[in-house]
Amino acid sequence: MNLNLALQKKIGTFDFDVAFRTDSKRLGIFGRSGSGKSTLVNLLAGLLTPDSGVFRFADRVLFDSARRISVSPQKRRIAVVFQHSHLFPHLNVERNLLYGYRRIPAADRTIDPAELCRVLDIAHLLKRAVSDLSGGERQRVALGRGVLANPHLLLMDEPLSGLDEKLKYQIIPYLKDVLERYDIPLVYVSHSMNEMRMLVDEVLVLENGALTSQTSPETLARLRMKDCPMGYLNFFTLRDPVPNDQLWSYSWGNNRLVLTQSVVGTEALFTLPSKDILLFQRHPESISARNLLQGTVKNLFDLDRRIGVELDCNGQSLVATIVQQAADELSVAPGRELFAAIKADAFRRVY
Repeated sequence: MNLNLALQKKIGTFDFDVAFRTDSKRLGIFGRSGSGKSTLVNLLAGLLTPDSGVFRFADRVLFDSARRISVSPQKRRIAVVFQHSHLFPHLNVERNLLYGYRRIPAADRTIDPAELCRVLDIAHLLKRAVSDLSGGERQRVALGRGVLANPHLLLMDEPLSGLDEKLKYQIIPYLKDVLERYDIPLVYVSHSMNEMRMLVDEVLVLENGALTSQTSPETLARLRMKDCPMGYLNFFTLRDPVPNDQLWSYSWGNNRLVLTQSVVGTEALFTLPSKDILLFQRHPESISARNLLQGTVKNLFDLDRRIGVELDCNGQSLVATIVQQAADELSVAPGRELFAAIKADAFRRVY
């Protein structure tokens, strides 16, 4: 998206000083509460004026303290979706959706409202009062309102943190469909590693108002494995479900995996904690687990008293965590052939 900035802002005792540039179409902002994530969003949107610095997006200079340039929020063509939907309570769903749409020139209206409502599955809500919406419906309407403003950039500040996990994972597919269909650049703010891995290509890590890392979500997840009791969470996009006695068989690249869960459609996303994978040095003669994959060790991760083991399973990556004693007994090292066993009920469907 060609975003380039170096901005400074002092708010009370909090000093914000961040500089980066990126061409990623999907950028994540990750950090603990108080790290400066929301400050960055407000600076990008123009809701907060920097003390100094430069902010360029695409071919436009939106802020430059030396040249005394500060483009107002309404002229930046940057939409913001916050943690709380902030829908107008006196307007119904349809009028909320069209609020920004009606305030931009007709020539800039490139997104069809009816089509977007179908993508977000909110067409049946148009005449409803916002007070009658569920939390998930409110966030989908807020997303629709932001997208119908036909923004050049969409900012989302912890948009799913107020929802329970079930609703959160219901909304993510809608968000992905919207971004892909309308080709809108995204800056996504969250403290959820799972949301980052599902939605963005690159992550900025903030701490105490400063940038500490600019990396991929996958690399960040592996660096933080030791902080998670479940270890690393594997994501599986499984396709083409086929009944297998009382179970279901799915394709995972060139592999087949057997699960207890069925899905509607041809594709679904599942997770599997790395701690739920058993490793064997040789092919076991008989085991109760329905999945046995042969893989080659690609990488090892030091996790204090545990070891992260990444296997290449016929072109697909699988990460298991084991204790050091088990790693020694298995002679785990890059290039080593191992077998991974996974129970059919160990997988959890995301969407």
